[in-house]
Amino acid sequence: MDISIVLQAFSIDSLLDARRDGREQTEHEIRAFVDGVVSGAVSRPQAAAWLAFVFLNGMTHEETVALTRAMTESGETLSWPGIEGPFVDKHSTGGGGDKVSLVLAPIWAAMGLRVPMLSGRGLGITGGTLDKLEAIPGFRTDLNPAELHAVLGAAGCFINGQTESIAPADRILYALRDETQTVPSIPLITASILSKKLVEGLDRLVLDVKFGTGAFMKTQEDAQALADSLVSVGCGAGVQTTAQVTGMSTPLGCAIGNALEVQEAVDTLQGEGPEDFVNLCLELSGDPKGAAQVLQDGSAWEHWCLMLRGQGGDPEAQLLGADCKVETIEAETSGLLQTCDAGELGLAAFRLGAGRTRSEDSVHPGVGLKLHAKLGDLVSKGQPLVSIFYDAGRGFEEAKTHLARGLALA
Repeated sequence: MDISIVLQAFSIDSLLDARRDGREQTEHEIRAFVDGVVSGAVSRPQAAAWLAFVFLNGMTHEETVALTRAMTESGETLSWPGIEGPFVDKHSTGGGGDKVSLVLAPIWAAMGLRVPMLSGRGLGITGGTLDKLEAIPGFRTDLNPAELHAVLGAAGCFINGQTESIAPADRILYALRDETQTVPSIPLITASILSKKLVEGLDRLVLDVKFGTGAFMKTQEDAQALADSLVSVGCGAGVQTTAQVTGMSTPLGCAIGNALEVQEAVDTLQGEGPEDFVNLCLELSGDPKGAAQVLQDGSAWEHWCLMLRGQGGDPEAQLLGADCKVETIEAETSGLLQTCDAGELGLAAFRLGAGRTRSEDSVHPGVGLKLHAKLGDLVSKGQPLVSIFYDAGRGFEEAKTHLARGLALA
């Protein structure tokens, strides 16, 4: 259908007036707006105004479901003919040391589920899932649908980037939200997250919504509100959706940084992961006993290797960034580690080059931090606290400043 005809039926002015005045919009009106954004019939200033009105006035549940569906269907959607499900995926709002996707995808695949995971790169203090995986030599995150189908059929899981043809409305609207300071809107966050997941042809979606100093949501109350919205809208859009709210005031696991986190994921799949990280992976799996079994018997590791080979990587290859310099900071006194702040440690990794502030910026695969003690551990004088992996001095002194604020003994 010609989008100009659809917009004429409603008129962009009437759509903006309704949002400005807080009047509920129909699914057809919201779809007309989204389609107009993608086609260009709705200008950037008009779209920015619509987003601002949503930010100020909110949206009803029904409107958020309609927005999510329209954004999901604004481009290509994926299907998996010939592959038996159920199809499941996971999304986390992220934080320092969060590499759960790398472990949970092969766990689920080993348990007989199919995991078509589309992921992204990080904006902020640490790299995203794709940044981590691209520390593996040769690993491709740009597979086409036919290649994705082949990897999913053979390995039971893939982790790939979002193409320009998938949820293009989200790509346009997210950029505008970033420019107009309308990112922290629960309806807009909900539609953005879910539109990129519902294109995957899922039966089930598991969400890990984090709060704390190292998370986007700083309070448990705000994280719970987002989790409730995601579950309600996801179910309303026809996908069984569950969510957990978990803390991110101290790092997850011991590694922060792209290659370092991949290595910790590999260690976990081989039965040597940090306890807090392993426990969260088991919990999010939905079947902790079954997940523990596939970690123990090596089948999750086998599916990881199948996925890597299917996407061009080599499970035995040395990770990129292995030539980084390393300096280890030791405890100056004995005591309990009473402060291990995910926000400050994440900023330290960012200063070293593990994260980015603009989408076009690059990240360094090898830099980051490795903790030798966790919150509440008893530490002796001279015991290693944290190792700093850095490159040519970039951000080294700034990182040490953040570490001095983020680590403290009682």
